[in-house]
Amino acid sequence: MTGAEPPGVRRAVADAHRREWAAVLAATVRVARHLDIAEECVQDAYVTALGAWTRSGVPANPGAWLTVVARRNALDAVRRAAALRTRLPLLAEAEAVEMGYPDEHAVPDDRLRLIFMCCHPALSEPARVALTLRLVCGLGAGDIAAVFLVPETTMLARITRAKKKIAAAHIPFGVPERADLPERLDAVLAVLHLLFTAGHTAPSGPSLTRTDLARRAVDLATVLLDLMPGEREVHGLLALLMVNHARRATRTDPAGRLLLLEEQDRSRWDRPAIAAAHRHVVAAMRGGRPGRYALQAAIAALHATAPTYADTDWPQVLELYDELRRAWPSPVVALNRVVAVAMVHGPDVALAGLDELERGGELAAYHYLPAVRAELLRRLGRDREAAACYRRALDLADNEAERAFLARRHDETAGPGAGGRSG
Repeated sequence: MTGAEPPGVRRAVADAHRREWAAVLAATVRVARHLDIAEECVQDAYVTALGAWTRSGVPANPGAWLTVVARRNALDAVRRAAALRTRLPLLAEAEAVEMGYPDEHAVPDDRLRLIFMCCHPALSEPARVALTLRLVCGLGAGDIAAVFLVPETTMLARITRAKKKIAAAHIPFGVPERADLPERLDAVLAVLHLLFTAGHTAPSGPSLTRTDLARRAVDLATVLLDLMPGEREVHGLLALLMVNHARRATRTDPAGRLLLLEEQDRSRWDRPAIAAAHRHVVAAMRGGRPGRYALQAAIAALHATAPTYADTDWPQVLELYDELRRAWPSPVVALNRVVAVAMVHGPDVALAGLDELERGGELAAYHYLPAVRAELLRRLGRDREAAACYRRALDLADNEAERAFLARRHDETAGPGAGGRSG
């Protein structure tokens, strides 16, 4: 941006980037058939939009406008590359360039098709997921790094390596055959889960949530279930996303202040969505040992169906966390389990488990670790220690709504009389 564009045009382009990036890229890849080329063509289309929309106004369908321009850019790039290779003219029609995808209708949705295409088994799963979040979902490297709990430089290197491997190994970037979808499913599920996570609680920015990302993840999970209705973990993922998304209207107050689960108005939760999610939980848990998404969904459903926070079946929650930890031994799962331990056995017991987790070092840069410790210390009346932990969490957090919450907690525990309960 040059700064000369009207604010309305800049907002329209930014909004189109949030809403349309995945669809425009998916359509452009069909022409370019190369990740870097497609991404560059789409980026150029957004740059072109700034000038064109300033002169002629924002089009009625920004996504369609961007798609036409990006595909034209891609076709030009393919023509140039073909001319250099063969010195022969390329057929002018874009449709000719798009020929050759096997079993294209194996994945009918353009966005989901692109996710399956990026989740190629030749790449490691972390690389597949990171690359897809960057390309398909348009997340910045910093936000992707935050959901992976790694430094941004590490994430940038991971994405770059994945792109280079695709180019160097001549990995075919096409729609997988229907029979090949199951081997890519775990990575696709991880992409949708992390996309929702980045929308449910934004890693950075002024608002607690990015509803557009969360809604997109729910929509894509719904399409995925239509595509693969017999996969129990797809039911589990959709249930998990639906039940958490059902609380979206109550997670902040009218001023945008973060509200904890116990503070939320449960009468405003989307009860039909919760009921539908429960049916998917049942489908996911039936027929064998449940997977990680089914177990997370079952935990979320227990929270969503309890009449009040105090009425939550915490022993059952803890039992499910024990099972989840066996199915998915993640340090984040272990941290969430600590909260359940505190509700069942008390904060002292939970602190001992938190000490062990902290010694592992995997969550050293994760702001929820000191935040959980601060809440446990606060419950025990150890306010000065709690204030120090809130300060540590505040230093690590990037989301402004979370930072405001942590700052309030810090001020409450660091105020006059800290050491016992401050009023």
